[in-house]
Amino acid sequence: MTDGLELGGACSQIFGRVEAQEGEKSRLGMTALMWISYSERPLNVDELCHALGVKIGSADLDGDNVPSIGTLLTSCQGFVSVDKDTSTVRLIHPTLREYLRAHPELFDRPHATMAETCLSYLNSHQVKALSTGPSGNLHGRSSLRYSSRYSGTPFLEYSSLYWGTHAKIDLSNCAKRLALELFDDYNNHISTRLLLDAGKWRSCFRSIDRCSGFSGLHSASFFGIAEIVAGLVEAEGCDINQTDCTGNTPLVWAASNGHEEVVEILLGRDDVDPDKQGNRERTPLWSAAYYGHEGVLKTLLSRKDVKPDTPNIDGQTPLWAAAAHGQQRVSGILLGRDDVYPDLPDNYGRTPLSVAAENGCEGVTQMLLGRGDVNPDIPDEDGVTPLHHAAQKGHERVVEILLRRDDVDPEKASIQNRTPLWSAASYGHETVLKILLGRNDVNPDAPDINGRTPLWAAAADGRERVVKILLGRDDVYPDLPDNYGRTPLSGAAENGRDGTAQILLGRGDVAPDKPDDDGGTPLHHAAQKGHEGVVEILLKRGEVGPDKRGIYDRTPLWSAAYHGHERVMKVLLRWNDVDPDAPDINGRTPLWQATADGRERVMKILLGRNDVDPDKLDKYGRTPLAGAAEDGREGAVKMLLARDDLDPSKLNIALHCAFRNGHSGVVEMLRARDMAPACLI
Repeated sequence: MTDGLELGGACSQIFGRVEAQEGEKSRLGMTALMWISYSERPLNVDELCHALGVKIGSADLDGDNVPSIGTLLTSCQGFVSVDKDTSTVRLIHPTLREYLRAHPELFDRPHATMAETCLSYLNSHQVKALSTGPSGNLHGRSSLRYSSRYSGTPFLEYSSLYWGTHAKIDLSNCAKRLALELFDDYNNHISTRLLLDAGKWRSCFRSIDRCSGFSGLHSASFFGIAEIVAGLVEAEGCDINQTDCTGNTPLVWAASNGHEEVVEILLGRDDVDPDKQGNRERTPLWSAAYYGHEGVLKTLLSRKDVKPDTPNIDGQTPLWAAAAHGQQRVSGILLGRDDVYPDLPDNYGRTPLSVAAENGCEGVTQMLLGRGDVNPDIPDEDGVTPLHHAAQKGHERVVEILLRRDDVDPEKASIQNRTPLWSAASYGHETVLKILLGRNDVNPDAPDINGRTPLWAAAADGRERVVKILLGRDDVYPDLPDNYGRTPLSGAAENGRDGTAQILLGRGDVAPDKPDDDGGTPLHHAAQKGHEGVVEILLKRGEVGPDKRGIYDRTPLWSAAYHGHERVMKVLLRWNDVDPDAPDINGRTPLWQATADGRERVMKILLGRNDVDPDKLDKYGRTPLAGAAEDGREGAVKMLLARDDLDPSKLNIALHCAFRNGHSGVVEMLRARDMAPACLI
């Protein structure tokens, strides 16, 4: 079906079969083919059926006119199918759609008909009734289209979002009349809210409570329907500079969507303000630059009353916006003007070059660097240069472009004292790392403000290939601790990075049991965070002390019990040199702490051993049972009381703790053992 003549012949056969049907079936089949071929997005079954049920110009939606999907498929003579996964209706072959779209004459003004259908639907009593409800606040809602309130009008979303698209392509007198009818109360119409809540415009509408001010002129400018705009601007009382609920004027909407003809019509008015700022203080020129609409940009720049360097609310100029989005031709136009400052930073100190580098826009980067008045090494308020941004995001071509400049410092550090190499290592950008390491003026071991080297960051973030690259160098020290005494291995262990831990342990110059300033070893950190894999890797090393005490005299097992990491506990308890009853600085054993915290599964593991004393006192003379009683841990209390090896003379300690803190349930449990003195009853 790819050959033109073959396809044309096939289409003639299709139309012959569809048109040969009797009466309504022929009309229904042809109209369905039109909608499937010319809709702006695939229509689902309900949308298409309800579109086919609309009587153009009627104020009522008659459900009896809506065909069933079975009738629709039959009328299309087998040339249409329903996608089982998406429930969308489609032609049986994509080339068929291409052919039909290339021959609109087959359907007698399809876009005009579709615009009329959408507008008739929106002007119906049923849809207008939806608009009379409270508007509500759209902030935080994903989209009105999913609301059950509109489930009875399945064609509402498509009609709201695309009527203007079809009307712009082909505006009939009927569609024009229906559009003006819609505009009579457009502020309160549900289609306005659906339009502004859709796609890229949702951010403009996210904090708006009502759709006030969004007039017919705003809508026609939004869609670029020049004929309607031309009529509305001549109407008596027209305020061409009126802002809508988003803060945008008609000119801002037309510029944002690249509608050159509408922009020219609006600019033709003597009372238009061509530089009036809209949402987030964006001018029409700013919006045109942001979205890359060159024609609109040139039209606006031809006026003397348009300032080409006016920033938005974030201090970002039109050039900044164009550079950020890689709009190379727009950037070139702006850079060709004497009144555009190419190095103007935004509110956060980022220049157009900085954001172009951050987003990997090679063409714009080269264009900016070709200027003599652009500083390629200006840091932003965080001390991050264009090179640093590019390295952090992994844009190797931009990195190479910047490094060709003699006035770019490859070692310039941010306020966190992180170099471009540091960030490339942390984010795992190997190619950028190799480019930087290929220079003689880059220190591969330069630490950040916390004393953490690129290797430290890569190990902690699990960047195995980066770790191998760095460890392959003689000028990288693999055991260099940070400001807190933690080595790269310690960082990897704490974050559960099995792979980088293995790589580091494969070196003979890495100490696997080196404590940090708080006495915590890599094993301590892995056990505390519940990283079972790293714990097993470390324990296989004979020089790792499985019972080594850290901060507050806590062993790895103590920390695992405290945080409820049962699997890590089981791994540690398999080792003979692990004391399951080793107390911390307060004399509290792993069981004591687990009991006080109500960790019953941890208790079960520990109480299942013969070398754990369930009655061991802490330095304040309290038993594990007392710790549980004090905090009202009824489950833990019950578990301990079920044992027959508790010292009855120590039960009073627990009873005092429970009574003092008002845990009546625990008091009753202890009394049930019939060992409580009468004075406490």
